Amino acid sequence: MADSGRRAFIGSFTAAGGPGIVTAAIAPDSGALTVLSTVNGVPDPSYLALSADRRMLYAVSETAEGAVAAFRVTGDQPEPVGPPVPVDANGPTHLALFAGHLLTANYGSGSLTAVPVRADGGLARSASGVLRHSGSGPHPQRQQGPHAHQVQPDPSGRWAVGVDLGTDSVRVCTLTDGAPAQHREIALRPGSGPRHLAFHPDGAHAYVLNELSPTLVVCRWDAAGGELKPLTEVPVLPGAPAGDAYPSGVAVSPDGRFVWTATRGEDVLSVFAVEGRGEGLSPLTTVSCGGHWPRAITESGGFLYVANERSGDVTWFAVDPDTGVPRRGGSIPVPAASCVVTG
Repeated sequence: MADSGRRAFIGSFTAAGGPGIVTAAIAPDSGALTVLSTVNGVPDPSYLALSADRRMLYAVSETAEGAVAAFRVTGDQPEPVGPPVPVDANGPTHLALFAGHLLTANYGSGSLTAVPVRADGGLARSASGVLRHSGSGPHPQRQQGPHAHQVQPDPSGRWAVGVDLGTDSVRVCTLTDGAPAQHREIALRPGSGPRHLAFHPDGAHAYVLNELSPTLVVCRWDAAGGELKPLTEVPVLPGAPAGDAYPSGVAVSPDGRFVWTATRGEDVLSVFAVEGRGEGLSPLTTVSCGGHWPRAITESGGFLYVANERSGDVTWFAVDPDTGVPRRGGSIPVPAASCVVTG
């Protein structure tokens, strides 16, 4: 198998038997993965992020103590750079680089944390600020308080956008003196439980995936004012779910023509055609996720990678460029797999 030099980095839950962080080579023709190494440097590295130059890898430690860690990835074995840094929060589930800082979305505490990134890519010894969310939702078990689930920069790089499942809202933030500061909070339908958001490559639209109701919200995004406007809400599954259905991940094709979602329980990927210059979604089909409990979905180079947490594998799919429909290519075993990032 030819080595393209491209790599996939896979997070997992070590508390559930996961190996930590797995590095795999990506075959250029098929998208197939070949495991190169594993690093068990932090407990429960459930979500990962790469630096723009792909030389640094960052991981959350999704534990009650909550931390982030930095790794140098110039070789095929990520090397820790300094000790893990506390995020002053419980259960960080997502992270992203923004304005010289590493931001985390902390599910347990319902907050966003900023940790400064040093010039060498390592992390400062402590967080520079925490934005604590407030509010709740109607779901009696899942929405008793805020639960920040994702944070990411918008395409313009001006704003950090946080998705909070517990408060049914999206928060648009900036950094003020190293601390996340709320610019605007956008309310979504009560009880929807937003989990993740993906931007359209036009930079003017975004799609919010709801976990507590299997739907996708089409939004207009105004980067000048940092404003998200919900437009329509579309089911991600055909008909009523057969049982428990918990959407987990959303991805948009680089050409902006297709959107894919993953839903746990139903264990499917849903395919949508983008219409109306980004403001419409037309359901095309659903296909099996290739395993059980797809926790995350990633598009890369014409392929989709799905981390199937409970079946313990990462499955790859070749995407038909004309129809957007993914075709299963194969899988590798990764116990308690939780996310895939590629570089």
